[in-house]
Formats: sequence, structure tokens, C-alpha cells
Amino acid sequence: MTGSQKRRPYARRVAEIEPFHVVEVLQRAQALAAAGRDIIHLAAGEPDFATAAPIVAAGQASLGRGETGYSGAAGIPALREALSGYYASEYGLDIAPQRIMITPGASGALLLVSALLLNPGRGMLMTDPGYPCNRHFMRLVEGEGQLVPVGPESRYQLTADLVAEHWRENTVGVMVASPANPTGTVLGRDELQSLSHAVSARQGYLVVDEIYHGLGYDVATPSVLEVDSEAIVINSFSKYFGMTGWRLGWLVAPEEAVIEMEKLAQNLFISMSTPAQYAALAGFEPATREILDQRRELFRQRRDFLVPALEALGFGLPCHPQGAFYAYADASRFTRDSQAFCMDLLEQHGVALTPGIDFGHHRADEHVRFSYTTSMEQLERAVERLAGVLRA
Repeated sequence: MTGSQKRRPYARRVAEIEPFHVVEVLQRAQALAAAGRDIIHLAAGEPDFATAAPIVAAGQASLGRGETGYSGAAGIPALREALSGYYASEYGLDIAPQRIMITPGASGALLLVSALLLNPGRGMLMTDPGYPCNRHFMRLVEGEGQLVPVGPESRYQLTADLVAEHWRENTVGVMVASPANPTGTVLGRDELQSLSHAVSARQGYLVVDEIYHGLGYDVATPSVLEVDSEAIVINSFSKYFGMTGWRLGWLVAPEEAVIEMEKLAQNLFISMSTPAQYAALAGFEPATREILDQRRELFRQRRDFLVPALEALGFGLPCHPQGAFYAYADASRFTRDSQAFCMDLLEQHGVALTPGIDFGHHRADEHVRFSYTTSMEQLERAVERLAGVLRA
């Protein structure tokens, strides 16, 4: 391209979808580690355990049987039936397999739900801070994530009052997460019921990200489907089931909505990984669940160490995480530039954190996210390093 030639423009949506700021941290952390630096990784939202052996074995067996072709766009029947049984055993719910759709990760589910619900110019209320891809998928389909600033007073969650206050003429629904990323807070049954009433009163849709179900600690983690059979649930095999790289998720919706999303999936994905689906079947076996529950207890132990240690260092954690594996900390005592703060900790002290600006705009420069997806030994070393910096 010569200097006189102009670059042909790309679609405007591309410029309006922000990158993950944590990627800069992760890439730099990897480069420093490759150069021989000792880096403690507290940034990525990925369990540090390899996929449980029974799941791996089931995937290998699937490959050995030659189950490598396309599946149906909604997933193999056996996995949809297994999930139906899972909802019965975990939540006491009768969810027909026809209401369950397997997707290529929870991201695939989010894309389908966004495409189903949003016409151009329409939007959904969601928390700020919150998982950034939610609003970016909505932008992709020419809709918008309508960010509502939230803080400790509502445990970083939307409430019925906030829905009433922020609902707009072009709002079509509400999306919440429980347990939430980045805060780890959980919506109780009464809170879900209240949100459901507020949304249905406005003829809207309620979408709940339940990706971190199975990783709850101190309180019950109810599914929204216990109080609202019309709600749409997005879930994943990545977190509790520890299958991040297998790229497998699911959604639950009214059957007529699943029919429409299956049509979309036929065009967008054709299908998701067939061997991954057969591998996931082993995730529901009692022996596998025992492994996964033991890992949850390790996450609990890590949280119980890290949260008070961070508070002792001067970070603010007014809402202790009740689930997932994150601590969203107020770092305003130390910085008003979370990105620079995280990069300095990484470059100078070998501790990788996620800057708050990844999760929205509301006081984002004053917050950082700690991910306790590393060993207790590493967490202890991280706290020691932070103490040496912050107490200096």
C-alpha cells in the first residue's frame, strides 16, 4: 500500500468492540516468563487444573469409536438428556431436553441469544462492572449493552429498583450473572424472583449467566429457572467442569426459542465439537463429580486465604465473593489508573492481575480483579510480594 492510498474502511462495529485489556497483561506475562522471570499468574479466569481424567478418557474413547463427524446443531441427544437429569438432581427442576441446546462454549450461547433477542438499536440492561463480552456480542448484532453502574450497595448486582430506574424505550430485557464475574456475588432466590417480576412487567426478557454454578461457597446458588420458567440461561462446561479448551457450553430457553436458535446455529456453527460432547457426558458421573467438588473446596480455601490477606494490605473488598474464583478489589488507596498499576506490578514485581477497565467504566480505574486459580503456595508468594510493594 502506497502512502497515497487510503485504507479501505472496515465495518464500524469492529472499532466499537473493545479488546480484552487483560490480554496485554497476559501476553506480557508470558513473554517475561519465557525470558526466565518468575511470574505469579492471578489474571486469567481459567481453572488451573487439567480436565478431570474421566472426562479426558471419555473424549479419547469417543475418538477411538470414530465419533468425529458433525452432530446436530443443538447437540447430541445424550448430552441434552444428561443436562436434563442434572437440572432435576441439582435444582429439582423438570427441564425437557428439547429446551436445552449445546453450544460452542458459553460464547456461542451468548451470540445465539443476542441474535435472537436484539433488533438493531435495541438493548439490554447489564451491570457495570460486568463481563465485557456480553455487551460486545450485543454490539455485534447492532444492539447495545445498556450499562448500569453498580456498587457495594447492591452487591454489584442489578435490582428491581435499578431495572425500573434505568429501563429505556429501546430496552428489551435484562442480563445478570450469578455468581458474577468479576465480583463473585450471588443472586438469591428472592432477588431473582424480584428481577423476574420487574422484567416481565415490562414485557422484557430475562437472561441469566450461570456459568459459575457449581462454584458457590457460603450461600445457596439457585437457578433463575426455579422462579421463572421463561428465563433464558447461559452456562458452560469451562468453569466447574474444567473443560475450558474443549469449548463447550449450553443454554436453556423456552422450546420455541430453542427452535429458532437451532436455525441460527445451523448457519453460524453447523455444530460444536462432537468428541467434546461425548467427553462431557463423563462429567455427570459420580466419580467425576467427586473430583470436581474437591476442586471447588480448594477454590474455597484459596478464597478464604486471599480475601482477608488483601484487606490486610489495604485493598477494599466490601462484598466478599460468594462464588466463582475472583476477588474484585478497590485499589483506590494505591492507584487511579488500574491498567498502569497492573502493568507496573507485572513488570517490576512479577504479579499478574486484571485491571478493572476490562469490566466496564464505573470506577474501573480504581479496581483490579484477582483470580485465585493458582496454588495456595503461589497465592502466599503473591501476597508477600504485594506486601513488599504496598507497605514500602
